[in-house]
Amino acid sequence: MSTAVRVALPVPLPTLFDYLPPADGRVMAGQRVLVPFGRGRQVGIVVDAAVTSERDDSRLKPVLQVLDDEPLLDGELLRTLAWAADYWLGAPGEAFAQALPLALREPRPLPEIAEEYWQLTPAGQQEHAAGRRRGGSRDLLGLLIKGPRHADELTASLPAWRTAARRLAAAHLVERCPPPAAPPRRQPPTSLPLSAEQRDAVTAVGEAFGRFQPFLLDGVTGSGKTEVYLALIEQALAEGRQSLLLVPEIGLAPQTLRRLRERLGVPVEVLHSNLAEGDRARAWLRARSGEAKVVLGTRSAVFAPLPRAGLILVDEEHDASYKQQEGFRYHARDLALVRARELGVPIVLGSATPSLETLANAASGRFRTLRLRTRPGAARPTPQVQIVDVRAQYLDHGLSPALLAAVSETVARGEQVLVFRNRRGYAPVLLCHACGWHADCPRCERPMTLHAGQRQLRCHHCDRHAPVPSHCPACGAGALWPQGHGTERLEEALGALFPEVPVRRIDRETTRRRDAFEHLLDELRQDGPAILVGTQMLAKGHDLPRLTLVAIVSIDEGLHSVDFRAGERLAQLLVQVAGRAGRADRTGRVLLQTHHPEHPLLRTLLASGYGTAAETLLAEREAVQLPPCSHQILLRADAHHRADVDTFLAAAAAALPNDPEVQLAGPMPAPMPLRAGRHRGQLLLESSSRARLHSVARPWRLQLGALPSSRRVRWSLDVDPIDLY
Repeated sequence: MSTAVRVALPVPLPTLFDYLPPADGRVMAGQRVLVPFGRGRQVGIVVDAAVTSERDDSRLKPVLQVLDDEPLLDGELLRTLAWAADYWLGAPGEAFAQALPLALREPRPLPEIAEEYWQLTPAGQQEHAAGRRRGGSRDLLGLLIKGPRHADELTASLPAWRTAARRLAAAHLVERCPPPAAPPRRQPPTSLPLSAEQRDAVTAVGEAFGRFQPFLLDGVTGSGKTEVYLALIEQALAEGRQSLLLVPEIGLAPQTLRRLRERLGVPVEVLHSNLAEGDRARAWLRARSGEAKVVLGTRSAVFAPLPRAGLILVDEEHDASYKQQEGFRYHARDLALVRARELGVPIVLGSATPSLETLANAASGRFRTLRLRTRPGAARPTPQVQIVDVRAQYLDHGLSPALLAAVSETVARGEQVLVFRNRRGYAPVLLCHACGWHADCPRCERPMTLHAGQRQLRCHHCDRHAPVPSHCPACGAGALWPQGHGTERLEEALGALFPEVPVRRIDRETTRRRDAFEHLLDELRQDGPAILVGTQMLAKGHDLPRLTLVAIVSIDEGLHSVDFRAGERLAQLLVQVAGRAGRADRTGRVLLQTHHPEHPLLRTLLASGYGTAAETLLAEREAVQLPPCSHQILLRADAHHRADVDTFLAAAAAALPNDPEVQLAGPMPAPMPLRAGRHRGQLLLESSSRARLHSVARPWRLQLGALPSSRRVRWSLDVDPIDLY
């Protein structure tokens, strides 16, 4: 037994590691340390600076180097991360590593966080005038010719600018410079007058400042939830406190950042995966220093240090993007709640379509509900929804006569239309009309999607690519027909039907460049008619004032899913997409094409709205004891050979401790049994008691790693899975 330093290392093992203290003995919890591990070295985080190790000194290796003068992670973050590793049954080192940007997981000194500005040298001004540079170098010279620019501004305009800057700095054409003299601060935009409902919400949350209190801000689309967030952040700033605002996707960050900076006039830092690692590390460190008064980010921003925390906000709390689906499988919304409790601050979960989990917490009294039922100011009432029965109708590329007539009328008024189809590509299937052959992915046994613009077949499950055959590989016939309609095919069809109107497609293919999505949205905010063809990327929080018609091409796939969450997700998607219409001073309209106009979910949504539909879905879940009325842990396994998966899952089932309150389903194949050439299977644990479920799963996790068959599979535990695929 000896006194040791306990360290979390970023390795997939269910344990922490003990080391001898450094020679001078000075080390603190929360500091980064460099330690020997195996045949190499690792950067870890000190979890406890003085523990009694079960190993004697002769079996412990010493800490090689303490990398920080003071702890990077404070006590609150250390406690939260320890809780997270225990709850989500992850490797503790991987959980702790999530808290640090990648650049801080390297054995290097911390980057400086002083304001970073760049300017042209006199030689750089001459080089720009000569016009000899190309590509990123030319673009960077063009930005800096206007004067010194902040690194954040350069990143927003030219994401890869640092590569060009290193090249130009080596040629003495650009250089770091002191911050320019600050211009007189312009008057911030006048905030919109709050409605009575908004004022009540701001007052209620404001009264909870200084203590933990969860709120559900349940507001219809366009009801002004963002104005409530801004007013609350202003209150936190007035008290000298930091705020954390989470958004579900990177696409929402630029417009939100613009509003925050214009309105608040204080340092706002952004944290998301599209940032260069150095920029991400500097933003994280500015949050840690308290210099960043507001932190805006996606899922991983939930780990941002907040030494002067005052408020946490989670926008679109229902969104599945908050759940990490690989590695350490945490849920950012749930972790934000734990952080708010540890920090002693209020947390607001905002949504027009709250998750059933959040609604259940509100119904039980654990969350306080604040409602925004009307659109404030000049905004029109929520759009009118019309179901279009397409049974026995002729469809032109999947578009009904009623839908096309509505599109024509809308663009004739100079307004904009969103044609929504949640399927990328040209067509989901390429079929031989002669023999029935269709292009399947050999690694997934699923149809490959035709992407006509790239002349490719692509598997959307494993990203396998293949050229489009000119003849059927099975019978040699040339009659290969695309079946079904994706966004690419709809863009083509609508462009032919409405040649005088701009048609813009917004999906993953057209927004691959970092700034492409924002540029498309800026273009659509201008005057003039336009037709948008888009996927669910457009369903989340985007304000397009001239958009008055939303046409949903097909939702029938979501009505027949085996996933018990499918109804909830479909209802959320329909309401969110419909909410894009009529958000300014124009009346909105929604057309919903379906072969099942009498489906109970559609009728309930149409007649009574999302709240009633959610109550019905929650009652159905309660009747059969499905989440949130019970709790689940899913064991996933995959391998190149089906027999290895079956052997491991059978052994895992046999090793499960017996508990009458924990039910076991499986072993069974995954709903998608083959993906990327690997066979997949699963076991599902379920219980009405979260505590009993975890008391069984904790020792079981250790047993799983000791099974001989575990060496031949990849396996993981998913606590509170949001899908079974």
